[in-house]
Amino acid sequence: MSRVPKRHTGPALVDLQLNGYAGLDFNSDPASWTADALHCIRSALSCRGVRVVFPTLITDEPERMLARARRYAELVSGDDELESCFPKLHIEGPFICPAEGPRGAHPKRHCRAPESLPRFVDRLAEASGGRIGILTLAPELPGALELIERCADHGICAASGHTRATRAQLEDAVAAGVKLATHLGNGSDMLLDRLDNYIQHQLADDRVWASFVADGHHMPMTTLKNFIRAKTPERTVLITDATAAAEMPPGRYELGAGTVEALPDGRVTKPGEPYLAGSALTLDKAVINVATHCGVRFEEAWAMASTNPATLLGLPPPPIVTVAVGERGFSETKHSREST
Repeated sequence: MSRVPKRHTGPALVDLQLNGYAGLDFNSDPASWTADALHCIRSALSCRGVRVVFPTLITDEPERMLARARRYAELVSGDDELESCFPKLHIEGPFICPAEGPRGAHPKRHCRAPESLPRFVDRLAEASGGRIGILTLAPELPGALELIERCADHGICAASGHTRATRAQLEDAVAAGVKLATHLGNGSDMLLDRLDNYIQHQLADDRVWASFVADGHHMPMTTLKNFIRAKTPERTVLITDATAAAEMPPGRYELGAGTVEALPDGRVTKPGEPYLAGSALTLDKAVINVATHCGVRFEEAWAMASTNPATLLGLPPPPIVTVAVGERGFSETKHSREST
């Protein structure tokens, strides 16, 4: 167990996967989004030492995804504070495996193969004003390799996720440009060959970084400890995959056209279904969980949620923050200054 300090100064935290926060769902009707709501989220995140997040758009009807990308661009354009906090989008779908298990909580009816929407990434890039940071897709789908190459043309980080890809398909995807495995170990089949499977193949590939949701629900902390050992702290990124339930009491919240339920123990699921549907995790708690349970130093866990994601995405160095560390997470104690 790493010693968790009572106070820490370091680069601000960066969350590359945020479906929603504090009651707002980034996959809801974009007409209801306001700049004030985004500023409230920015302020709440800042109090926890988080200064950069990627709003995440999940699988839906393509025109609705495009409408959300446009509304996001409208809100951040011309507002330096919002642009700094929400610099890019993470697009998770619709190009994911439609099978039960790998699909996770994504709606099956909207899962598509890239070849069926050959210009969708171009349209998303245009709608967002060039603000697509990550595209998560299943590399085995028809047209996926061409899409991965197109992502490189747009400066987008292509990521594997919600996939049943074979080892050969994963090798081809990495050769085409995949750099990240999104929440590796989740969005997967309940039963797999114990040694020969797409999770092990991605863990073993030293060219690929991996993101993890360190809430104790997405995977046992002992498993996460082993996964971090395989990827090394230097190629590990902590994310929250948070929904509108983050910072909110237990209850039911929107996630796109559906509903998720945040349980008292922090687990978030679709009511009546066994699969996780995002989380209620905050990134500061992820850092504490990893430092406490995964055999890494607190400073390493912090880097997994700050400089590591910034380096992977080529973002500017995060500003320096000072936080107090308590049972409920971080609380900022000093106004940030620009890193040097």
